[in-house]
Amino acid sequence: MAKDVTLADIAAKVGVSNVAVYKALTDKPGVSARLREEIKGLAKEMGYTSAGAERVGSLKKTGNIGVIVPEQYYGYASSFYGQLYEKVIKALYRSEYFGILELLGPEDEKNLHMPKVMREEKVDGLIFLGQMDEKYIDLMIKQTRFPVFFLDTYVPFSTFDTVISDGYYGTYIMTRYLIGQGHRKIGFVGSVDANGSIADRFFGYRKALRESHIRYEESWEIPDRDERGNLFETILESGRGMDAFVCNCDLAAHALIQNLEGRGYRVPEDISVVGVDDFLPAGMDNTRIASYKVDMTGMAELCVKSLIKKMQGKKYVEGVQIVTGKIVCKKTVARRNPKTAGPGQEGE
Repeated sequence: MAKDVTLADIAAKVGVSNVAVYKALTDKPGVSARLREEIKGLAKEMGYTSAGAERVGSLKKTGNIGVIVPEQYYGYASSFYGQLYEKVIKALYRSEYFGILELLGPEDEKNLHMPKVMREEKVDGLIFLGQMDEKYIDLMIKQTRFPVFFLDTYVPFSTFDTVISDGYYGTYIMTRYLIGQGHRKIGFVGSVDANGSIADRFFGYRKALRESHIRYEESWEIPDRDERGNLFETILESGRGMDAFVCNCDLAAHALIQNLEGRGYRVPEDISVVGVDDFLPAGMDNTRIASYKVDMTGMAELCVKSLIKKMQGKKYVEGVQIVTGKIVCKKTVARRNPKTAGPGQEGE
């Protein structure tokens, strides 16, 4: 029966993407005349009638937006992504849409399984929230006819519509803040190869050091998590003779401070610590760590507004959109006389 034939069935037969099939069946630009005729002929042969093609081509208005979040990041309302999800839901509600949450399991991502809301076509558009594997991102873009936007997702050298925070500039400005307070031996806490977001923050830190003629040492790079993204309970067992540490997120900064103070160091009297994102889960003291505050509300609103424009066929900013934050000075930075820094730390 025609109702049993899907875009994926036709795409598999022809050897093209779902998007190409959709464009051919709805006479949209982007496929050659020869391919268009081939797809239409096969669709008819398989029982995919012209009425069915019209059904597929029409974006039926459900009033719903699918919000896909990797379950390893979500952690309910107490996590950064739980909070960001809530901002997205509020932004959708203000735009008269409802959000349908679907958690993406690690096996789903690894095996390139499409989210259920995509397969069952219960939404008008999709928001993917958080960092995902590049192959999975590529599949989601190519295999769905729905308008898609990503939020807090960044992969170097890939082209897709996404809204991200300015982690590069945020870490740069926090490192400059420490330098301005007289610190010279400044470590970076974060597993740089874990994802693109941490890598961006690391290079923002490196830029600040270089501009201030501070010679970077490899021992200053300190990992904070395992290959699955789980934060270490113990990041450092000693201060390593450092003046200060820039942490890729406040949660890592919180863990580092606990490690240092548990071994007799005083923060900030002995060692200063800063974070990036200005977020800690409920129950942790969010009044202490100096940080770069991520504008989660601004990110969510920009993502939702851009997706709706895309859904409506209106002009929007394609590719990467960056939302800046602001520095929040709190209690974990003390001024240090730069002359007290160890010898040989400043270079040409």
